[in-house]
Amino acid sequence: MSESLSQTNRVMRAVGYALRLRCTICGKGTVFRSWVRMAPHCDRCGYVYEREPGYFLGSIYVNYGVTGGVTVALVLVLMFWAEASTEVVVAVPLAFAALFPMWFNRYARCLWMAFDLTFDPPREDDFVPR
Repeated sequence: MSESLSQTNRVMRAVGYALRLRCTICGKGTVFRSWVRMAPHCDRCGYVYEREPGYFLGSIYVNYGVTGGVTVALVLVLMFWAEASTEVVVAVPLAFAALFPMWFNRYARCLWMAFDLTFDPPREDDFVPR
């Protein structure tokens, strides 16, 4: 029981770090140097963010899933709750689906790291030698 609670705490802590765009290991280092450029590793703990070539391919699924889910919810709200015109029901979700993934990409990458580290904890070779 205690081990599962510990695992849950570890996952929740990593997700919290990811939502603040911080290193999912230590929570102190920044993941991004600019709007689109990632740091190669954590400046605090030395964790290398890209564990292997193509590592962040999984973050595309996170981004796509969140964008798709929110877009469908937006269409349903506009159609049934707001009773918006057809033009609005098409235009607003389309604009959202085009712009949101560009903004959410950084969060998707950090959430992917948190998800991956839950199932594949870091090893010694995942860190920059000090």
